[in-house]
Amino acid sequence: MAKTSVVQDYKHPQPGTTSTFTVDEKIRREVWNNGIQKPKGYTVSYHANPEMEQMHFGQKHPMKPWRLTLTNKIVMAYGMHEAMDIYKPRAASSQELKDFHSVDYIDFLQRVTPSDNTWDPDSQTYAYNTGDDCPIFDGLYKYCSLYAGASLDAARKLTNHQSDIAINWSGGLHHAKKTEASGFCYINDIVLAILQLLLHHPRVLYIDIDVHHGDGVEQAFWSTDRVMTLSFHKYNRAEFFPGTGALDDTGPLNNASPGAHHSLNVPLHDGIEDAHYIKLFEDIVRPCVHQYKPTVIVLQCGADSLGGDRLGCFNVNIKAHGACVAFVKKFDLPLLVLGGGGYTARNVAKAWAYETSLCIGAEVHPNLPAHTPFLEHFGNEKTLFPKLDLTRYENKNSRVYLESVVMGIMEQLRYLQGAPSVQMQHIPPDLGGLRDELEREVFEEMEERDRSRRKKERKG
Repeated sequence: MAKTSVVQDYKHPQPGTTSTFTVDEKIRREVWNNGIQKPKGYTVSYHANPEMEQMHFGQKHPMKPWRLTLTNKIVMAYGMHEAMDIYKPRAASSQELKDFHSVDYIDFLQRVTPSDNTWDPDSQTYAYNTGDDCPIFDGLYKYCSLYAGASLDAARKLTNHQSDIAINWSGGLHHAKKTEASGFCYINDIVLAILQLLLHHPRVLYIDIDVHHGDGVEQAFWSTDRVMTLSFHKYNRAEFFPGTGALDDTGPLNNASPGAHHSLNVPLHDGIEDAHYIKLFEDIVRPCVHQYKPTVIVLQCGADSLGGDRLGCFNVNIKAHGACVAFVKKFDLPLLVLGGGGYTARNVAKAWAYETSLCIGAEVHPNLPAHTPFLEHFGNEKTLFPKLDLTRYENKNSRVYLESVVMGIMEQLRYLQGAPSVQMQHIPPDLGGLRDELEREVFEEMEERDRSRRKKERKG
């Protein structure tokens, strides 16, 4: 075609020669400006299935899977994905879910539909504790199998030595029990992932910084010494869900049980602040690691412990929350990083994006990249470290109280006779339940007591 004064030969501008960049070019610029690169000496994997983001608990329900969309968009806008191995995990099979959960419960999740939702005490939905907190919605089973599959995939990357730090922000749903849903959680992906890790690791340390007690994981490994559970949470037996996790709840009362003193709980009051939270975390986690000598760590990063969360009651900022991740990373052990609670979506996304940067060792600038999708959702606080609402709750954790909690944990660690050693030919068949008939009876009594309490609360 002959040249005219209107149509001229067009040559695509090179990056940097114009202010009009493609999204890919903008991301590459972020990678360059933030010095993002593959970590030296270790590998980080990121496990995310975009189908998870399409799920919806209901308009008024506080759990919003859309927080995963915001998290992933921020991570990619900074270019952090360039420093990680990215995986789109498959959904977990029903058989994989049954490695921990009962056959009848998984079968129920596979066939139940929203039309089955009822408060009839004789109905299956009532029996499996679904309804209000754990609604039946379209795609429920798919949702469960996707987030569980992502945690299993992350655990396998660790056991196969394909990854040193594996991240699944869709996981960390720690309340689900063997035979029922609880606290917005249907499948306990953490338990399934730990069972996978136990195929190759003699000892697993599970750390939980969600504002709620990690009761489902604690119960699952109640009577084994191959898993130590350590939960930092708000505790009020009568007024705060799930009402468990007192300082003296440390496992089976029978010291002959291998699980005795291997369930550690750090009960906190309203309003704990950054400095106290970080110091408490470090003062407790350090001796637990040194005494128990885990060969892998699972860290549940529930973001409802952030200040201003819709359901939380702490005064912890994003940097303090991230300081826990950074501290655990320093032990240089295989690390599985999971999500959990978090009900102010914009803050959850920022916290998990920041903690992703800590995992890859990148110091990203605080201003969210201008090309971040849904940037308008963050209003005027287009920063990774917004000013959280820290005025709702007075700090009721005195220095004396926190010191007494540390002393209580140290006392429990004294009971440990060194790190347990195991033969690795196979996993003992009782890991998912209890080691003897007596402990099974205790466990069943605990579940029945919890079930009765919930029924009374519903009727009230």
